Amino acid sequence: MSFYEELKRRNVVKAAVLYVVASWLILQIADVLFDAMELPSTWVRLVLAILILGFPLALIFSWVFEITPEGLQREKDVDRSQSSASETGRKVNVLIIVMLALAIAVVVMDQLMGQVPPFVLIGVVVLLLIAAIVLVRLVPSATPGRVPAEPDLAAEAAGTESAGDTPKAIAVLPFVNMSSDAEQEYFSDGLAEELLNLLTKIPELRVVARTSSFSYKGKDVKVAQIGAELNVSHVLEGSVRKSGDRVRITVQLIQAEDGYHLWSETYDRTLDDVFAIQDEIAAEVVAQLKVTLLSAAPVAKETDPEAYALFLQARHLGRQGTAKAFEQAIALYQQALAIAPDYIAAWDGLSAVYCDQTDRGLRPVEEGYALARAAADKALAIDPDNPQGHARLGWIAIVYDRDLAAAARHLERALELDPADPDILGDAAVLAEDLGRLEEAAALQEYVVARDPVNARGHRRLGFPYLMAGRLDDAIASFRTALTLSPGQLGAGQMMGVALLMKGEREAALAAMQREAGRGWRQIGLAMAHHALGQAPESDAELAKSIETTEQVASFNIAYALAFRGETDRAFEWLDKAVQYNDPGLAQVANMPMFANIHSDPRWLPFLESIGKSPEQLAAIEFDVTLPE
Repeated sequence: MSFYEELKRRNVVKAAVLYVVASWLILQIADVLFDAMELPSTWVRLVLAILILGFPLALIFSWVFEITPEGLQREKDVDRSQSSASETGRKVNVLIIVMLALAIAVVVMDQLMGQVPPFVLIGVVVLLLIAAIVLVRLVPSATPGRVPAEPDLAAEAAGTESAGDTPKAIAVLPFVNMSSDAEQEYFSDGLAEELLNLLTKIPELRVVARTSSFSYKGKDVKVAQIGAELNVSHVLEGSVRKSGDRVRITVQLIQAEDGYHLWSETYDRTLDDVFAIQDEIAAEVVAQLKVTLLSAAPVAKETDPEAYALFLQARHLGRQGTAKAFEQAIALYQQALAIAPDYIAAWDGLSAVYCDQTDRGLRPVEEGYALARAAADKALAIDPDNPQGHARLGWIAIVYDRDLAAAARHLERALELDPADPDILGDAAVLAEDLGRLEEAAALQEYVVARDPVNARGHRRLGFPYLMAGRLDDAIASFRTALTLSPGQLGAGQMMGVALLMKGEREAALAAMQREAGRGWRQIGLAMAHHALGQAPESDAELAKSIETTEQVASFNIAYALAFRGETDRAFEWLDKAVQYNDPGLAQVANMPMFANIHSDPRWLPFLESIGKSPEQLAAIEFDVTLPE
């Protein structure tokens, strides 16, 4: 923001106005008082000199310091997201109005000085100042103790649902790391995510998924804009300061429409109390939003504080997606489990990292999924009702076991335990897509995108059922959104290119393929685009590079490029290699449009049947998912 806007935000301009008006009042009182005491006029000039000297000091003070719920603090030490400047500004406005009223009163009284003694004038001014203080204290505060609004008695009497009982929507933003060590950021982010996960377990509260909420990390975005983009009524934000085993957590609940602070609180505790703090914050959010719970409030699962810190750090590293970060995350998860062997979240996290490594070609398929399965099995052995464990086994059944019936059983159970989890619903959408139930897949993924609207992966996933169902414009729009949100989103450029090829827009398809961030995806895409443009040498060159560098991890993709180019025999040869390498892409083979050229070949249906993907086999698999309300 501009310098003048920053002056206004810190209330420096208002402080200047208030100081000038107050100074004029002080001079009037001093003039009357000193005259009554028969003091020389030099005393009035002395007061004027002091006030003039104090003016720049008052401005500097209002720039440097801020009044917060915890008292006076240096502005640079106050997290911008935690600022109470707007509340202070409202109180300064009241003071200015009252001071102007006092000024008018003094002028009137001055005209009556022939009939009113000086002590009466001073008494009136003092009474008006007391009234000003009372008025300022009555200004609504952002701190606990604010007078709650009256309930909607008319709606209650009529037996209708009041606004306070309707489902609320909230976004939990990443907490700001206020620790002296920047590497403690994993802890502040982790606490915010744990609180988000806890709130998600309240069915009466719609909580925006982590990816969308955390997309605002480090950005100077107004709360109203966040509310509009995420379609939420409230935002929860905060900060964390960690030093040794002490932690200070400050949170505030903000009304998105107008930025009004409903509630704020600061917790100074030890790490042993961090789970209790999460429960207290969740309970206060429920109370402030007037959410009527139909079941017991969820509580955070406690574990050893040291293991918890290791878990948060491991999860933070695992999301970085690099080979080194994955290995570091695995080591930290293992350290956490050495301290707390029954720590389910750590087993879930370890399983997730093994899957991510394998999906990115950083660990052999058989080894990676075996390790992931073992970790998920361990989590389910500790708690058979762990939804993440069932979801993980469902995913492994899709991409490795090629057992879609088993995947259906696991994902149905996972959604029975946690029906609104966006990650589980996303996996369910992939399974519905692989089963050829494209309308159901699109509906599931649309639900996920609505609750995680700035998640590039969600938009990319939504594009697939659109593409397979022939909804090409919708598919292109979804892939384009994914690339806008994340230009490096793997596969989005290639799939948008495929949709454009199916529309006959070959030049645009080539441009989309060139935009693809993944080298392997890009090579396959360019091979298809150049072929469609009649550029055989370029197509052959790109396909040859792909075969040379990605044979074992992209055999399925090479197969559909060959099918698209009309090379039927080679396409079947590479499909057999995909089976040999257990390529996860085979889960999509029955509905992938790039294989359209070989559907009429007599080998097609027998091949599908050999891997359990024939139309009859897929139709026989029971998979029933109901979207949450």
